[in-house]
Formats: sequence, C-alpha cells, structure tokens
Amino acid sequence: MLQNILIVEDDADIAESLHYNFKREGFRSTIAESGEKGLRIALDEKSTPSLIILDLMLPGMSGMEVCRRLRREQLTEKTPIIILTARAAESDKIVGLDSGADDYIVKPFSVKEVIARVRAVLRRSDKEAAPKYEDQGLLVDFEDMRVRCGDDDVRLTRKEFALLEHLIRNMGRVATRQQLLDNVWGYSYFGDSRTLDVHIRRLRQKMGECSNRIETVVGVGYRFTGPI
Repeated sequence: MLQNILIVEDDADIAESLHYNFKREGFRSTIAESGEKGLRIALDEKSTPSLIILDLMLPGMSGMEVCRRLRREQLTEKTPIIILTARAAESDKIVGLDSGADDYIVKPFSVKEVIARVRAVLRRSDKEAAPKYEDQGLLVDFEDMRVRCGDDDVRLTRKEFALLEHLIRNMGRVATRQQLLDNVWGYSYFGDSRTLDVHIRRLRQKMGECSNRIETVVGVGYRFTGPI
C-alpha cells in the first residue's frame, strides 16, 4: 500500500513540485492550500495521511496552530509532521518542535533532502511501535521495563525508564527540554526544569558504558544516538 503524504502549503509552485517528486519516489500525496483544509483532510478517517508536510505561514489558521491541533487529536497524535518554512531562527525551530513536529526544514530547500528526511521520519515512526530496543551492548525491553548494558542489569526508576524510552523511540531526533517534561512529567508539570537535568545525570550514571548514547544538545535538549 502506498504511503500518503499530506502537503499543507499555500505556495502552489512548492506544493506542485513536492507532489510531483513524491509521486516519482513512489508516494501518494494530497495538497491542502490552507491550515483549515489540511486539518480537515488529516482528521478524515478515510484519508488520514502517513506523514504531513506543514508550512507555518498559511492563510487563516497558522501552521503552528494546525500542528498543535493535530497533536491533540487521537487520530493524528502520532502522525509524523515535518515543518517546512522560511522561518530559520533557532527560537522558531524550538517552538515548532515543542508544538509536536518531528522535523524542521528551512526554505529554500533541496527536494532530495526533503525526500530523505521523509523516509527517515517514516522509518523512525515504524520503529516506535517496537516492543524492545537492542544494539551492540544495550537491551531495553519496553514491555517488561528491563534494561541491560553488557552483562549488567540496569535498575531504573519509573521516571528514568520513561525518559530513556522517550529518547529511544525518538532516536536520532532532538527531544527538547519541554517535550521531555511534558511527556514524562505531564502537561500539568510546572516545577523546576532542573529536575530533568538531575534525572538525565542519574540515568547516565546508572547506564555506565552505555551512557554515551544520550547526547546533550546545548540550549535545546537531549538526543539518543545509538552506540558510538
């Protein structure tokens, strides 16, 4: 079955170029010229997309609001979203990722890069349903909440395990500090964000030689890289 990509973009030239190139690469795609139309298509059970390309500067409802709305709906809460925008500031990227986007590409862009990012995000999305993660040295069983590094069992608290699971299921992607707080501590958490740093530090200490898989992205958050 062909994977369907929803392109929410009001620039006709960009939308048609993406549509044409996605078709060449074996994808189906649908174009929505506004945020409202994109939201309507995405939330239709008969046409729910495999992935959404989302511009931020749209007529009517902004792309950021579309992203937030999609993440609040059960049907699309896990649908991969790639923001494609002319907004290049670091602060815009952080806001976009915090709103629930899986990736952020700045215009002007290479179509080849977009296609490569789409494939990477779709692969990552497929892995998120896996019951366990395993590489050379590290085993994490999500169902049994069991972690082994080499020959050693790693005993983690529930919060530490939840942090590790979120990072692994988003492998290769930066998880912002706010995303981690929201997903592990909950949207109602208003405490000191240094709590996150303390838990990451303890997690790394307990993981020993496997701790180098967790990378600090200065000023943004953390990323699970796999074995180095």
